[in-house]
Amino acid sequence: MSNKTIGIKDVALAAGVSVTTVSHVLNDVAYARISPETRDKVRTVAEQLGYGPNRLAQALRTQRTGMLGLVSEEIATTPHAGRIILGADEAAKARGYNLMIINTPGSASLESRQADVQALLERRVDGILYATMYHRNVELPANLGSVPSVLVDSVATGGNITAVIPDEEGGARAAVGALLEAGHTRVGFINNTDDVPATHQRLDAFRSVLTEAGLDGDAAPVESEVSEVHGGYEAARRILTGKNPPTGLFCYNDRMAMGAYRAAAELGLRIPEDLSVVGFDDQELIAANLYPGLTTVALPHYEMGAWATEHLIDAIEGKTDLALMALHPTILSCPLVIRDSIAAPRQ
Repeated sequence: MSNKTIGIKDVALAAGVSVTTVSHVLNDVAYARISPETRDKVRTVAEQLGYGPNRLAQALRTQRTGMLGLVSEEIATTPHAGRIILGADEAAKARGYNLMIINTPGSASLESRQADVQALLERRVDGILYATMYHRNVELPANLGSVPSVLVDSVATGGNITAVIPDEEGGARAAVGALLEAGHTRVGFINNTDDVPATHQRLDAFRSVLTEAGLDGDAAPVESEVSEVHGGYEAARRILTGKNPPTGLFCYNDRMAMGAYRAAAELGLRIPEDLSVVGFDDQELIAANLYPGLTTVALPHYEMGAWATEHLIDAIEGKTDLALMALHPTILSCPLVIRDSIAAPRQ
């Protein structure tokens, strides 16, 4: 039989079970008292017969389309943050949903973003993920609340909505801690100039960790620049040519760390023999390909996308209450990725 002619009754007949049993198995009804062996048999038979659920019939019955919308502020065109989309897409498919993506510039007006959300609503998505390219506070379109929604890598300004964000403070503490554990007592920080949560939280963590270690965190050298390669280069030149320069350097992100590598080379400093460097983001094209490989902190882009999708679907299916989760953002850890850019100080 062709795929179009296979129905749930055919699966039930071939598996030797009732139509209800097949329905419960294929819809993952948790309360149904069906043995693991029977569940496996039903799924195997359904796969062998090429059975696929009738999406139109499901939509009429459940008033759900099985479609999720994702408003992407530039992340669809950014390889690194794009792992948010990968995590969301794989989590959605695992639950039988599909993802519809609208990419919008980070500079888009509120009216433009509201139109993007409306475009998704007109296509009857069951829920919406709203993801930003970097962790920031965002003013949300009013129509975002028309369906269950979750923010990814951002928190709402002037409103409560479930959000998942990276642990900026914890990641920075791990980065600075790695330098201290290697024996460095003169540690500097190259920071970003943008007024975003990461700028402030990473700086606060940097100073706190040094202070907790018995060092003067407030007096530790900090230089701020735009968070790109040239900014890291300029800041590193200043900090490394200052009085009593640091032997360990924590950089706001991997791009700035790349600039610091160039500055160190120009000053005749070898990494890690003369200068230890640690970054943030774990941008694989940069961190893994610098020489030596850059020890850095990984942002949980994939994990945030998957987490947001799982909880959005749970809310759509009535398994969780997003309003309760919106009271505080969920914070996912930023693990340290060890490579070869940290060593014990020579002096």
